Amino acid sequence: MSEHAMRPVDAAWYHMDGPANRAIVTAVALTHEPLDFKKVRAAFSRRLLRFERFRQRVVESGVLIATPHWEDVPEVDLDWHLRLAALPAPHDEAALRSLVDELASTPLDRTRPLWQAHVVERVGSGSALVLRYHHCIGDGTAMMTVAAHLFETTQPPRPHGHRTAPPDAPPDLADQAVALLRGAGSLVSELVKWPDPASPFKGHFGTAKRVAWSHPVALADVKAVGEPTGAKINDVLVAATAGALRAYLAQRDVDVAHTTLRAMVPVDLRAPQNVGELGNEFGLVILDLPVSSADAAQRLALTKERMDALKHSTEAQAMRLLFEIFGRGPKALEDVASQVFGSKTSLVMTNVAGPREPVRLAGATIDRMMFCVPHPGEQLGLGVSIFSYRGAATLTVVADARLVPDPQAITQLFDREFAAMLRAASKPAAPAARRAPPR
Repeated sequence: MSEHAMRPVDAAWYHMDGPANRAIVTAVALTHEPLDFKKVRAAFSRRLLRFERFRQRVVESGVLIATPHWEDVPEVDLDWHLRLAALPAPHDEAALRSLVDELASTPLDRTRPLWQAHVVERVGSGSALVLRYHHCIGDGTAMMTVAAHLFETTQPPRPHGHRTAPPDAPPDLADQAVALLRGAGSLVSELVKWPDPASPFKGHFGTAKRVAWSHPVALADVKAVGEPTGAKINDVLVAATAGALRAYLAQRDVDVAHTTLRAMVPVDLRAPQNVGELGNEFGLVILDLPVSSADAAQRLALTKERMDALKHSTEAQAMRLLFEIFGRGPKALEDVASQVFGSKTSLVMTNVAGPREPVRLAGATIDRMMFCVPHPGEQLGLGVSIFSYRGAATLTVVADARLVPDPQAITQLFDREFAAMLRAASKPAAPAARRAPPR
């Protein structure tokens, strides 16, 4: 069987797995009408397996340092990778969340290609698809390319060859030095910060995970909330999430007025010529969530200010370069770096834009989509992700079951927080006070 070199950045994500926290993404799609399993199987065989990463497993080999490589699998056992599942009565979303909890807690078989999917029968009147894959296959932007081929849509998918691009050539040392110098100041400023304090989001992990998702919020409403202050969609959603996390921490007896809560946030750095390819092309920045502020309007203003500052920072490029370096070394080196940077934050937070128009799988229209971002390593106990589809956004939370046994409390607080922000934005402006006429 032939081997193909794994890009260093993807190797870094492969090594990101911890004993309890693994870099596995869990995606969920819901339909109003039942999915035909045979048709879904045919779609996966024809559409998903065209991507070589879903036909390859990972092996580690090397003379001095064992590094990950992609190895072709002679024949993919689709019956193992794609399975049929059923829910207990009453076949509702609560039962589906319990199944997703179980799947999100289960590691993938490393002797096989690193993905698995379950077609779940009788979820309400329809079905669900739960797809899990390792982050080394690709980031959120890359998986939108996969989705464009797996799902049926009225718009043509972006061009994509049957093989992903060959590994990038090692960056020139001069280019590495320039990029590192540009981002060194930002990284140093983060490293000298005190670690995030102890909270329900940090601690000793178990293997069990808990998952929850919010009600979808209309992007038109999100825009309406941000319009008066010029806040973007992402600013509003992150501010609403900060408000929900503040309320949750307060319920867990944290002094929210005197604490910090930082999130590790991915920033897409994919070059235009690499659009449509699998793999990971992003850097990371650290966002200080305004949880100490009791006022929703102030939280939105602070979120916008901090997000704007990060957009002009070179921190993401520097972190991307560090992934390039760590991916060329042993896992032990990356574990040390993960411990250092992970101590400064408490959670991972990401936002991915999905299809704007409805898509179908095996003829059934997908009603909702959401996904769980992994929070790998041994310090971050919470992953928060926002996914937009068909003009609405859904917040999904995945957490360690010991630390956050009730993630649905966070998603419910998000629903309440956003509703309050929308009501405040909908109130008519108070008329200006009339001046008394001059004498």
